[in-house]
Amino acid sequence: MSDAALYPTDMRLLFLGDIVGRSGRTAISERLQPLRDRLRADFVVVNGENATSGAGITPDHAKAMLQAGADVLTLGDHAFDHRDMLAFIDSEPRILRPLNFAKSAPGVWARVYGASGGRKILVAQVLGQVFMKRPFEDPFSAVDAVLLAHPMGGRVQASLVEIHCEATSEKMGMGHFCDGRASAVIGSHTHVPTADAMILPGGTAYQSDAGMCGDYNSVIGMAKEEPLRRFVTGMGRGRFEPARGEATLSGLFIETDDRSGKAVSVQMILDGGCLPPAGPS
Repeated sequence: MSDAALYPTDMRLLFLGDIVGRSGRTAISERLQPLRDRLRADFVVVNGENATSGAGITPDHAKAMLQAGADVLTLGDHAFDHRDMLAFIDSEPRILRPLNFAKSAPGVWARVYGASGGRKILVAQVLGQVFMKRPFEDPFSAVDAVLLAHPMGGRVQASLVEIHCEATSEKMGMGHFCDGRASAVIGSHTHVPTADAMILPGGTAYQSDAGMCGDYNSVIGMAKEEPLRRFVTGMGRGRFEPARGEATLSGLFIETDDRSGKAVSVQMILDGGCLPPAGPS
C-alpha cells in the first residue's frame, strides 16, 4: 500500500499557549473539546506550566487538562514548582518537560506520539537562554539531535517544537534553525500572542508566541492590582494571583502534508474571553 493511500492528505495540529490559573483551566475544561471538534484537530498540544496558581502544575490539574482533550501537556521553567510533579511525571508519558532542563530531572523530554490514521508526531520542548533566570543548556544542539533522529517523511509524519523563552530573537532563531526539519516551531512563555504567524521558506510553521489560555484583562494573566502597585511604587504588598475573568484560548492551528511533514497552512486561534476571535470558525 502506498503512503498516499495509507495517510490522509494532511494532519491538523492545534497548539495552545500557557494555561494560567483557574480561569485558564476552566476554559480548557469547558471549551477545548468543542474547539478541537470544530477544527477537526488530529492532535492537540497545550502548555500547562502555569495552570496551578499561576506557577507550575499539580498532578490533579494535569490529569484534568488531559481528560479535557489535550493529547500532550508541555511544561517550562516552572516545571517542578509543585514538588509532587517530580514523582508523577515519570508515570505520565503525555507530559513533557523541557529538553535542556537539568539532566537529573525526571520525565520525558521528547516523544513520538500516535495520531489518527496510524500517523506519528514528534513533540519536543526546549527552554531558551536569553533573559531567563536560570542558565539552561544550549537549546539549539538539544533540538538538533532530536530532529536528526526523527526526520519528517521517515519515522514521523509531523513534528512540533515549542521554544519556551523570553527573547523574540531567540525564538525566531530557533524557527529558522528548524526550518524544513520541523512542521512547526512555536514560542511560549510571555503570555502575549504575537501577530507573526507564518510559514517559513523551508515549510515550517512559526509564531513567536502563542499567547496564553488565561484572562487577558490582567497583567500577563495576573490580577492587575499587585503588578501595578510594584510598577508604580517599587514595593510589593502581596503575592501575584491569577486573574479570574473569562479566559481566551490562544494558540496556533497548523495543517501539514503527511508525505513531507511541512506546513501547508497556519492560523492564529483566539477563542472566547476578551480578545476578538481569530482563525477558523
